[in-house]
Amino acid sequence: MRHRCRTPHLGKPADQRRALLRSLTTELIRHGRIKTTLTRAKAVRSEAERMITLAKEGSLAARRRAMGYIYDKDLVHALFEQAPTRYAERQGGYTRIVRTVSRRGDNSVMAIIELT
Repeated sequence: MRHRCRTPHLGKPADQRRALLRSLTTELIRHGRIKTTLTRAKAVRSEAERMITLAKEGSLAARRRAMGYIYDKDLVHALFEQAPTRYAERQGGYTRIVRTVSRRGDNSVMAIIELT
């Protein structure tokens, strides 16, 4: 039973799910917007917002936690330089999910997740 489990399992074992979320978060921060399924977009939203919150904090411990999660070290440095000024007045809600047309092959609901 999955009572009170917040993270969707995405049809994958735990290690593959963690790797998928890490790579989607890395690419979202790198490109600013990615196209994926709606379920994956909702799952990656919390991880991306957590990384931006760490960047706004700006401490050494926060930087090390972000480096342990995001695959690209140069991307972490850029995030920690840009995020405090870009999201200074925002108290959360750094991402936006917009639904798009369904995928042709399996009719999955697709979405675009982007940084605001």
